[in-house]
Amino acid sequence: MRRCSYLTRAVWLLSLISLFTDLASEMLYPVMPLYLQSIGFSVFLIGLLEGVAEAVAGLSKGYFGQWSDRLGKRVPFVQWGYGLSALSKPMLAVLATPAWVLLARTVDRLGKGLRTGARDALLSDEATPATKGKVFGFHRSMDTLGAVFGPTVALLWLAARPGQFRPLFLLAFVPGVLAIGITFWLRERPAAPSPRPVLPFWASFGYWRVAPPAYRRVAGALLVFALFNSSDAFLLLLARQRGLSDAAVIGLYILYNAVYVLSAWPLGHLADRLGPRLLLVGGLLAFAAVYGGVALAHGWPAFAALFALYGLYAASTEGVAKAWLSNLCDRADTGAALGTFAGLGSLAALLASLGAGALWQGAGPAWTFGLAAVAALGVSAYLARAPLAPHKESTMP
Repeated sequence: MRRCSYLTRAVWLLSLISLFTDLASEMLYPVMPLYLQSIGFSVFLIGLLEGVAEAVAGLSKGYFGQWSDRLGKRVPFVQWGYGLSALSKPMLAVLATPAWVLLARTVDRLGKGLRTGARDALLSDEATPATKGKVFGFHRSMDTLGAVFGPTVALLWLAARPGQFRPLFLLAFVPGVLAIGITFWLRERPAAPSPRPVLPFWASFGYWRVAPPAYRRVAGALLVFALFNSSDAFLLLLARQRGLSDAAVIGLYILYNAVYVLSAWPLGHLADRLGPRLLLVGGLLAFAAVYGGVALAHGWPAFAALFALYGLYAASTEGVAKAWLSNLCDRADTGAALGTFAGLGSLAALLASLGAGALWQGAGPAWTFGLAAVAALGVSAYLARAPLAPHKESTMP
């Protein structure tokens, strides 16, 4: 039991909240591109929708993250953020017009922006520099476990009721409400408010100017990569375009998340032992292999192998990146640091999704995925050699 002493009450609660929220969201995520195409969305419009929704999250993550630091409060941001995301699910069942779908996705992403910095700061506060990889890895595993259950529910639903997407949006509200209930069990740890003033909404990324150089180097490289890392919806659309059935496409997404669940926590342990740099570089190389491979893939076996490798990429980068960056900033600025990174990443996702949609329609999917693979190789080469502050990096051996 002692070996898992880092799994505190707060870590468990936050992980369960994320599990139920992701269960709700991931019931819909693999279905959304199929549903949007059924109501008349083109590939470019799907990219635009996903990009705008992520931009809303991006503009709010940095702002609410540094607001949380300023107040020394985390839990209210977590409660309201998960509440908005739960509310967005039944909204999608009301109307099938593009404007309404955009509004529902925006409400969902605003909730994500409201909670992300505060939640990640709570997780960081529960860990030491030597256990952050484990804590964030465990949280990502639990979060992604919901992403296994959610698509499984969607798959069973569509097997029994083909083409009936909208009732799923009402069903997804149930686990969202459960997540909200668990947030009321969270308790604040005493925390000193940040002396930094809360910047206006449009200047909420001001932390970047005062961030340590090592933070800017790592975050900057990852943000360059994010400019080429478009929504996973494009991977699902490509599999569908190559002849796979709706059920097979959702099955691929379940496989991806299952691999993610099984590997995120062990890879978090590995990051604490070997250092996060090695894990991130390896993950980016896996991404390059996946995106280079899908441009040529045909048939279920090829796509299954690539989606499994994609799960390893996600497990070795998402939680590990947060753990690394949280060790490259002052504790009082953790919310702003992680919120700023997540926010800028969402803005990069807007450009990535818009660019991917336009490139797909203009030149074909091979260019869309091939360019992303080349970018991942370049960023991995930079991170493998990037100079970092020795005393900061040594906190994670």
